[in-house]
Amino acid sequence: MDTGLVTTPFGRRPMSLALMRGQLQAESVKPDKSVDKWKVFRDVCEARPLLDISDRTLAVLNALLSFYPENHLSSQANMVVFPSNRQLMVRAHGIAVTTLRRHLAALVEVGLIIRKDSANGKRFARRKTSGELEDAYGFSLVPLLARSEELAAMAQKIEADRLALRRARERLTICRRDVRKLIDAAIDEGVPGNWDDIEAAYMHHLAGLPRNPEARDLDGVRLKLEHLRADIVNLLTSFDNLRKTSASVVQNEPHIQNSDTDYLELESSATAEASSTTDEASRTNGANKIFPLALILQACPQIADYAQGGSVKGWRDLLAAAVTVRSMLGITPETYQAACDILGREHAAVVIACMLERATHINSPGGYLRHLTHKGAHGEFSLGPMLMALVRQNSPVARRV
Repeated sequence: MDTGLVTTPFGRRPMSLALMRGQLQAESVKPDKSVDKWKVFRDVCEARPLLDISDRTLAVLNALLSFYPENHLSSQANMVVFPSNRQLMVRAHGIAVTTLRRHLAALVEVGLIIRKDSANGKRFARRKTSGELEDAYGFSLVPLLARSEELAAMAQKIEADRLALRRARERLTICRRDVRKLIDAAIDEGVPGNWDDIEAAYMHHLAGLPRNPEARDLDGVRLKLEHLRADIVNLLTSFDNLRKTSASVVQNEPHIQNSDTDYLELESSATAEASSTTDEASRTNGANKIFPLALILQACPQIADYAQGGSVKGWRDLLAAAVTVRSMLGITPETYQAACDILGREHAAVVIACMLERATHINSPGGYLRHLTHKGAHGEFSLGPMLMALVRQNSPVARRV
């Protein structure tokens, strides 16, 4: 391969270290190296974003390659092509001469070709008497051969990035669809919750995407939406379980009996709360539906602070803690007893636990409990929505939004 020594450009075109580095790299090509010129061109096309060249520049490179007679770039051959500007303009689809020069300069700048200028700047070839090519002046394609592995690696990286971006878009699209439809389902089903705030959080995450996002941008938003989706699913699951519990009495759990002995143990004789309940009241209370204790503690975590030992391990602990909280809230024993008679002792205790969570928003706890008791007597009070509202308030979604 005849590459010659390092040469400088003709005329007023300056020499640079980058140009010299490219020529020295071309000199280091292995003697037996060979590569398909169109494969290299395809790699250059794929690597265009990394090379920072335009599609018109690629058209000029394609035209230059078309003047190379062989299909393989080989170190055994002279890889200098010497077409005139007019010939290049025709094969580059009628590109203007000033545009042609600009794109030729771009190819030289990114190190894909090397200028091999003659003394007067003309492009030509000198042949031996036998007709064999002796020397040529024009554009050397040696850098394409020398950088073939590098260009292939760049093309592979671009393809891998493109694939990662496509997969990231697909995953985000699915997650967006899930969150959107879950919110719609919750609103349609009447699930209690700050769905306007949750939807605002959903829109806020999507608004954070740049105009031309990369895979990491899409993955970051997707992770936020996945957390939001998980919290929404938890809310919907809790509501569904609560609705099922409210629809029928739990058959596989023993009901808490409202025995006179238990009531006397829980009520304080100093406050005259030790009045016994009648058998008829026990039957009435037994007809009430009891919600799972775990759900109640999820909705009303503060009640545990007033239980013996600082934790509620069973219904007995919850009933005892409710008596303490009743006194703390200033609710009279008569008002609480009336609630127990109408709502049932367990439900009355749960109402007290709910009131504790909202104590700062209730001006008159006694009046509030009497109001709920009155509604309960007329079948107008349901404990389920109150519990679900508190479950939503204490959920991770509510804390984030």
